[in-house]
Amino acid sequence: MSAKATIVIIEDEPAIADNLIHVLEMDGFNVCWFATGEQGLAYIADNAVDLVVLDVGLPDVNGFELCKTIREFSDVAIIFLTARNDEIDRVVGLEIGADDYVTKPFSPREMLARIKLRIKKPTLLAATQGAVSVTELKSQSTQPSTDRLTSVNFDFCVDGKMLGLTAVEFKILDKLISHCANVLSREQLLIAADIAPSASYERNIDSHIKAIRQKLKPFALADSIQTKRGFGYFYKQSPSS
Repeated sequence: MSAKATIVIIEDEPAIADNLIHVLEMDGFNVCWFATGEQGLAYIADNAVDLVVLDVGLPDVNGFELCKTIREFSDVAIIFLTARNDEIDRVVGLEIGADDYVTKPFSPREMLARIKLRIKKPTLLAATQGAVSVTELKSQSTQPSTDRLTSVNFDFCVDGKMLGLTAVEFKILDKLISHCANVLSREQLLIAADIAPSASYERNIDSHIKAIRQKLKPFALADSIQTKRGFGYFYKQSPSS
């Protein structure tokens, strides 16, 4: 039997959680539901988890703050679930490390599709490809030619140190490096990050680019990502020394 991915739902409304649990379990996922942030955080800290569906309005803690806490020790994919549809909330959620943002009411089937897009599970791939290590799986993926950046296990390493990118940030940077010196539009970067392009969402790419630049800044590589005003972004490789 192939390994099942584990989804953690942190949501205080039982009816919403039940609908989502039913769809996920029918599709073969392991699902753990917690009604409070404290319970969910304790489970995530002690167990292997593939994705977290996180409600913003929890009874004991703000979902944004809980996301920040999770990001201190884990790069697990996080999808915010909230009744608020303000653009500023979406931007804040993505800036602090979430991978997606879904507003209530929502279609459980749509959520299932979003979850499938964001899960990175080497063991699931190994189940269909034979026994393959994480390193071997990554070596089969795109290995961009860069000056100091090295792609390792769905993150990037600079001078031996991991950047700690979110899943969305990794996909964006990987796309930019793979098309080094080519200008990529916001729409192209959204597609690369497995996010359906929309006029309301395109500007959120700017927030992800800002976050990536901040993580590159300690290595004097923030300027590697250049802006082409009116067109998009491109990766500029540093001259060889």
